[in-house]
Amino acid sequence: MKGTINVSEPALASILGLAAHEVPGVVGMSPVGLKEGLSRILGKREASEGVVVKPDPARPGAYEADLYVVVAFGVNIPAVAESIRERAQWAAKELAGKELSAVRVHVTGVSRGAE
Repeated sequence: MKGTINVSEPALASILGLAAHEVPGVVGMSPVGLKEGLSRILGKREASEGVVVKPDPARPGAYEADLYVVVAFGVNIPAVAESIRERAQWAAKELAGKELSAVRVHVTGVSRGAE
């Protein structure tokens, strides 16, 4: 008997956040909103921090993703952003079985060291 597997949006966001951390030049993720900012202040972090995933209204079954990252000083920001985009596309498809119709990388900061 075959069943269905459903990967939730929060789980997909965690996968994308972890994938972004694997890209050389990424120092960390940036809180998206007030709730994430408060969680960080309180010392609570999640793999999905800095990732917003939502269904693509124009393409049923596909998702759009926004990743908010902090990169290391001295890296080629466009190259790092492209690597993040490619890694997110790969992780969504290969690890979660989901299609990303859009991946937007927002570089919110530059850092000299680990977060």
